[in-house]
Amino acid sequence: MLNPQVRAIRLIEILLLVSAVALFAVGSILGDTFFLRLATESLIFGGLAMSVDLLLGIVGLLSLGQALYFGFGAYLSALVLKEVSPSFFLAIGVVTLSSIVLGWLASFVALRSKGVYFALITFGLAQVAAKAVYNTRSLGASDGMMGVPILQIWTPFGVVDAGHPGAFFIITLLTIGALYSVLKYFLTTPMGSIWHAIRSNEDRLAYVGYKSKEPKQVAFILAAVVAAVSGALYPMLRGFVSPELMFFSVSGNAVVTVVLGGVGTLIGPILGSVLLTSFKSIIGTWTVHHHIVIGLIFVVVVVSAPKGIAGLLTKYFGKNHSHKGGE
Repeated sequence: MLNPQVRAIRLIEILLLVSAVALFAVGSILGDTFFLRLATESLIFGGLAMSVDLLLGIVGLLSLGQALYFGFGAYLSALVLKEVSPSFFLAIGVVTLSSIVLGWLASFVALRSKGVYFALITFGLAQVAAKAVYNTRSLGASDGMMGVPILQIWTPFGVVDAGHPGAFFIITLLTIGALYSVLKYFLTTPMGSIWHAIRSNEDRLAYVGYKSKEPKQVAFILAAVVAAVSGALYPMLRGFVSPELMFFSVSGNAVVTVVLGGVGTLIGPILGSVLLTSFKSIIGTWTVHHHIVIGLIFVVVVVSAPKGIAGLLTKYFGKNHSHKGGE
């Protein structure tokens, strides 16, 4: 019998997958563009939130600067597609390798501290990068970079036109799904167990013969890669990038998304991103003050369900299992 949290995660996985297939089918039949692109964007930012959850929910490190890697991936992807070759796999490959190096370098600065100081250092690194990009004319300065070409992506099933909303939605779904699968695999390894141990009590880790420095660095680099690859998809969807992708608001929204979906679940942040994007779209059609309404919704969720939607489902399955056990 699966424990309540595993059952809750499985349910969210199935719910998201069924919803994605249904949205793709309905959107393709109706020729809808807006909702397919909105769903694609929610998946992309869900990948960013997933990187935050790896650090916060699994290792216990609050990063307020994941937008640095998200924006880095977006800008590097746009540069590769515009200046080198309009190749999906080349852009993803270059971003992956480069983000490993960037995450490795940043880890030597960020991981020298803990707690709130770690959060402030990650925030500071992102702010410095955002300001540098904002003032670099070769990167478009405050206007950003435009004119990213529409891709023709080769797959075993034929060439996919990324300009088709439904086709690129599936490409994004597969990419974010691959990132999610990689992170889930890591959690089943000894490294994943060490991450959980660090979150529980880092000081006691030495007593069982393990050091925390290397595992934390691996998690930091992996989170940077997940955020950067997610960001690499953004210019492919929108055709442009801007310095705003590195702003604190992007990192802050990712943290909110994680809390909304469920900290430490990996799949919860993706669900949270889908819901948050939907709330913004729906409420935004009713009032220009949609941020106030979303803020109130967030407060209600945090007060009534501190562990997010995944936590609510886990609690439900736990009660249901206890009730059956009592019978």
